[in-house]
Order: sequence, then structure tokens, then C-alpha cells
Amino acid sequence: MTRNLYLGADLAPVLAATGQQALVAAVTAVYANVQATNFPERAKVLADEIADGDPHLVGLQEAALWRSQTPADPSSSATHVEYDFLKILLRELSARGKHYRAVAEVTVGSDFEAPRSTPTGLQDIRLTDRDVLLARTDLPTRAFSVTNAQSAQFQNFVPLCLALLGCPPNPPLQVKRGWVAADATLHGRTARVVSTHLEPASRTVQEAQAAELLTGPLNTTLPAVLLGDLNSAAGGVGATPSSATQSHANLLAAGFKDAWTATRPRDPGFTCCQAPDLRNLASQLTQRIDYVLYRGDITARATQRVGARQADRTPSGLWPSDHAGLKSLLRLH
Repeated sequence: MTRNLYLGADLAPVLAATGQQALVAAVTAVYANVQATNFPERAKVLADEIADGDPHLVGLQEAALWRSQTPADPSSSATHVEYDFLKILLRELSARGKHYRAVAEVTVGSDFEAPRSTPTGLQDIRLTDRDVLLARTDLPTRAFSVTNAQSAQFQNFVPLCLALLGCPPNPPLQVKRGWVAADATLHGRTARVVSTHLEPASRTVQEAQAAELLTGPLNTTLPAVLLGDLNSAAGGVGATPSSATQSHANLLAAGFKDAWTATRPRDPGFTCCQAPDLRNLASQLTQRIDYVLYRGDITARATQRVGARQADRTPSGLWPSDHAGLKSLLRLH
């Protein structure tokens, strides 16, 4: 299964701020949206999605860790946890009698911190973004086991030159992406499973990151499965409007098959994206950028979207994420 959890807000206003006052206003608005999109409420639906099917492995993107510091202090980093998406989700799974643990984790993004305005003064808000691979822990090892857990950041990344950070002449902000992986053995048969979240802002960087996967964790003689938000739609359209990317096509050219088209060739299977506040009445999913790809001695038996129907919304009307998730039943020969 692959699931983008959604950070809780669109960060573009923060990155576009051109002065300190504008930055504080942007962070204030963005964090208000994080609170309004209410991950603890969404996590109940997300946990239901996972619990309904018990996938052996789940690739998570945007498993955010939001922290604060009061009062704001630029000389030290915020440490007070406001929302730990991973911990909250695992707690909800445990409450449903489901047993998972994070077997691989990588910090991505830039671990950015900036002040917001509160009634009592400025408060620092810190965002740490993570990609995570979850695995079931309730099965006997003869039936299912995970070894060789790995994670890394990509060498290729987008540099953001922000005037607020004194760039230039100071160096640009490094917005890193990465991957997590493990070798999963199911009834004596082993496959390499990799999960990632590729860069949406630059075609060149995104395609280079996909190439790093092929020469890195996917460079294996084992059957391989790639999960994740590739930000590259089938047909070459990128997640960023009007951008064309070949990452998906390049992975297919490298021998991977697409579980969605293998099992549902007549269904567009859109997975992105709902409105930033997650309260749009009609679904706005118009692109397919989340995938389960596979290569080697594997057959796709079934694939389904989760979190894409009106009935999937939370009691207060939130979509569970700005993305739909994907579940695939794969047979390892």
C-alpha cells in the first residue's frame, strides 16, 4: 500500500514571503490550516484504510512532525511536539488491533522553522517531513519477515534561494527528497520493496531522482516493488501544472509494470489532489501520480484506490488526505 498523508497545508505562501512581516503572516495562516485539517481526525480514517486489508507493507509520504517553541527563539530549534503524524497513525492502528512498526524512515524537505503570530506573542513552528515504510509485526517469521532495511536522501535536489535567508550571498535552502526500502520475505519468497516521494518542482531533478532509484535500491536481482508519490503522471504530465516529466515512463522502460493499469486498464485511477483545506465538496482528483510498480517474478492480482469516495470523508467533512491511496495485491512467484 502507498499513502500520502498530506502535511496539512500548502507551504507555498511561506516560501513566497519576501519580508519578515509577510513570513510571520504566511506561517500563521499555514499553521492554522494544519490545525484545521485536523490530522488526529483524519488518522482515524487513514487507519481504517490500512486495517481494511492488513497490507504487509505500507509506504507513507508526508509523515509530518510538527513542533513548536514558545516564545520564538531563532537561536535554538523547536522541540515541543504538536503533531507527530507517524505516532498518531500507529496509535490508531493499535487501537484497531493492528500491529505495525516503522522499519525504515528518512527525513526529507528542509526541516524548516519560522515564527507565527499568537495572541501571546510569536511562536516558532518547525516542520520535519518524513518518508516511512511500515511493516506488519503480528505474523510468524516463517510467514513474513523484513530484513535489510535501508534509507537515504537523493543526491539530486532543488535549491531554493530565499531572500529571507540572505540568499544571495548566503547559500540556498536545500529541499531534499529520499527513499526507504527493505527486503520482504513472504512464505520463503523475497522481494525488495522501495517507497519514495519524488520532487514536483523540477522535471530535471525529479527524473534524476528516479534514475538514482534505478542505480541504487532498485539495482537488485530480487523481484522489486516501488511504492510512492512520483509526481509524474502516466502520459508524461507532471504534478505541477503544465510540467511534463518522464519519471513514470522511464521506470516502465526499465522493466517495471504498473499495478493499476495491469488490473484496471479502463479506469483513470486519479489520485491527486483535493483542495488544501480538504473541504472541497466534489472530488478534485484529476491526475494519477501515486503508484505501485513492480518488476520481476511478480503478478498484480488486484488494485484499488482508498480515500477517493464521498463516503471516505471524516465526520466533519474532511477528505482523509489531498491524495487518494493505493492498495495492491501482488503475487510473488
